[in-house]
Amino acid sequence: MGSSQRQHHNDANCVWVHGPIIVGAGPSGLATSACLTQQGVPSLILEKTDCLASLWQHRTYDRLKLHLPRQFCELPHLGFPRNFPKYPTRHQFVSYLESYASRFSIHPRFNQAVRRAEYDRGLGFWRVQTQDSEYISRWLIVATGENAEPVMPDIPGMNMFDGPVVHTSSYKSGFEFKNQRVLVVGCGNSGMEVSLDLCRYNAIPHMVVRNTVHVLPREMFGFSTFGLAMTLLKWFPLKLVDKFMLLVASFILGNTDQIGLRRPKTGPIELKNVTGKTPVLDVGALSLIKSGEIKVVEGVREITRHGAKFVDGQEKEIDSIILATGYKSNVPTWLKGCESFSKDGMPKTPFPNGWKAGEGLYTVGFTRRGLLGTASDAIKVAKDIAQQWRSINNSHNSHVIQ
Repeated sequence: MGSSQRQHHNDANCVWVHGPIIVGAGPSGLATSACLTQQGVPSLILEKTDCLASLWQHRTYDRLKLHLPRQFCELPHLGFPRNFPKYPTRHQFVSYLESYASRFSIHPRFNQAVRRAEYDRGLGFWRVQTQDSEYISRWLIVATGENAEPVMPDIPGMNMFDGPVVHTSSYKSGFEFKNQRVLVVGCGNSGMEVSLDLCRYNAIPHMVVRNTVHVLPREMFGFSTFGLAMTLLKWFPLKLVDKFMLLVASFILGNTDQIGLRRPKTGPIELKNVTGKTPVLDVGALSLIKSGEIKVVEGVREITRHGAKFVDGQEKEIDSIILATGYKSNVPTWLKGCESFSKDGMPKTPFPNGWKAGEGLYTVGFTRRGLLGTASDAIKVAKDIAQQWRSINNSHNSHVIQ
């Protein structure tokens, strides 16, 4: 920890932090710390695990690559190395984050799980408790993100199942499921990619599609679909861009309804903005669905000892179950006495103004807009705190001069 942070300890293991406390050492926490450093403001990151970006290091599958081109995934003030491919791998992204931390001299306090954070109105400061210390600061930045904890669905009979049940956060590769019949619950990006990966190891994935889903090609006309959409939105209304995207998608991919992937009535970009539900960017799973190597099944009615019964009356024998059911925020479990977050752990104020919550509370990485949203939040938060930091220091200095 840099000496500039000047933390003071007393016997009760209480730590006074001069700058903001940041909870979480993922991309959001690192970006915010770097932006604060650029503004001359020290900060302290508290991280519950023993490493940076633990989700990327320990809870992602081996074949994962960034779904968007690297220019949309850069954090502020430092680009990716030039020799990185257009879609960096998980290992490359982690190495980029480690270089980022090193470049801005970010040294989180690891193994500090925040159990409770609350604003002390009497003091006018935030009190943040971990398992062995209490940290006090004027500012608290929540950077634990939208993907803090796995979502575990409640499917009847799951506890009766004889085989392994794993969430994608524990899935590494299809090697462990060689030649098995695997039920993959969920058809988002991770459900599709896991199903694709399983096929490489001769497994037979049965992918559960409970709801409607937008599948788009990862690229259109040699450009990234996401990049093309961002460019078009500068010139055309959202609904028109959505129509164009769907037209091109049906031309490239065909009618996905015919293979059991029904499209929502709302367009992909509008749906993402309103609900946060990301369209699936196809990296090869669709052709395996068409060829029958990935089986698409409707919702599960119940899990049995050796298989599953589906809502359409079918019953199949299954060897393993993989839950590709996503993640959720864990903020309500530790941030107390605060009206700024809803029950689902997301800021009540919608994007683009959710980053500032009042009483010195800020959020980074809850925009439902990926790493671009994180970068935008981090810059705004750092600017806002830096103004307060300077006025506090100026008033302190003027008192000293008097």
